[in-house]
Amino acid sequence: MKSTMRMRAILLTAVAGMTLSVAACGSDEPEDTSTGGSTTTEAEETTEAEETTEAEETTEAEAEPAGENFGPGCADVPTDGEGSFEGMTDDPVATAASNNPLLTTLVTAVGAADLVDTLNDLPEATVFAPANSAFEAIPTADLDALLADTEALTGVLTYHVLPMQLSPEELAGTYTTANGAELTIEGSGEDFTVGDGGATVVCGNVQTANATVYVIDGVLSPPA
Repeated sequence: MKSTMRMRAILLTAVAGMTLSVAACGSDEPEDTSTGGSTTTEAEETTEAEETTEAEETTEAEAEPAGENFGPGCADVPTDGEGSFEGMTDDPVATAASNNPLLTTLVTAVGAADLVDTLNDLPEATVFAPANSAFEAIPTADLDALLADTEALTGVLTYHVLPMQLSPEELAGTYTTANGAELTIEGSGEDFTVGDGGATVVCGNVQTANATVYVIDGVLSPPA
């Protein structure tokens, strides 16, 4: 009887020890965090994907061209070299114009008025650039007199400049020029007239490093 009771006590002690051992082993097992870990990873992947998409969209927007040139006068712009559409994008507006054979008289006038650096240093501008044919329509004596009068010439040339960069979609409207006087542009699409004299845009949306240029077929006269 005593031996039986002793054996039972040993068994109970062994079972109790096994129970404690199993419990201890169970408590050492790592907590299952698979769900939490998966959620964190998914969130990180989503954030990374969104950031990548935003970066790609920004790069695509920066790479987007400013738009097509338009107008019959664009056929006379060189197809290559510094005076071409692509070549002019690298230079500020006065320098770009000096490389374009359509604008040689304008370049002479800008030089006579000592406005080369002024135009090149503008942070942004819209320039209505009279083609050579526009100056040819002015009687020679009148043009010579204008080129010799720096103050009057400066007033005329700055009337062709807006201190903002306008795309064709933004062009129609009335704006204050660098001259200080107002200038009205009418039209839409690829058909625009500029000023009271109705000068026509013959080659539009020409890009330079700091300006959008619209070549016109007339010389604008600022209001008296």
